[in-house]
Amino acid sequence: MGRITSASRLSGDSLFPGGVGKTWSSEDFATLIDEVETKIFSRFPDDTWVYPGHGHDTTLGVERPHLSEWRERGW
Repeated sequence: MGRITSASRLSGDSLFPGGVGKTWSSEDFATLIDEVETKIFSRFPDDTWVYPGHGHDTTLGVERPHLSEWRERGW
């Protein structure tokens, strides 16, 4: 993992490369993806690094183009 800077976010289990974290219902998924878009993607630039609770690191710029795909697939 790289150095944590002001352009870094620790996302825990809410955001991973390729999608948001696991949810147990479509309502929970809708809430999580809404919050990830509102609290992370709408506030921070593409060069912001994301360090999930496990797995690979990513940037918002890599993930942003896929938000509509995530919504459509529902996970």
